[in-house]
Amino acid sequence: MRRREFIAGSMSGEAASRTLQQQLVILNAKDIDEIDSTFAGLASRNVDALLVTADGFLISRQDQIVGLAARYAVPSMYPTGEYVIAGGLMSYGASLRDAFHQTGLYVAKILAGATPSDLPILQSAKFELMINLRTAKSLGIAVPAGLLALADEVIE
Repeated sequence: MRRREFIAGSMSGEAASRTLQQQLVILNAKDIDEIDSTFAGLASRNVDALLVTADGFLISRQDQIVGLAARYAVPSMYPTGEYVIAGGLMSYGASLRDAFHQTGLYVAKILAGATPSDLPILQSAKFELMINLRTAKSLGIAVPAGLLALADEVIE
């Protein structure tokens, strides 16, 4: 069974790993040094891929994580397109642009007199798939044409 590395995981990640018959290892990093040491240990674990989850701390360390993934040649998937713009391989997650737009609409409603507690809680409805072909090429990965066709944005 090949080993998959996840910087952070969830129950859905565990269910997916069982379905794909892959081993899931959940790693948590609470500071900059732990991110560095996690990547340094990936080679000894025969890592095939890395999934970085949507976590405020990890997002704040985007450039460090993307740089380490490139240095250690670990194919990685991220929660937001900003990682891909920074050189990450691919991302799938809620559209930050759409979330910011929705936030603006909420602020406008509140400024117009709406009571915040009366406003409904919204969940992201728009998700984006982004792929960085330059990074794929540097990792020796051929991205299937069907996946490219599904992407909302492809960086060449």
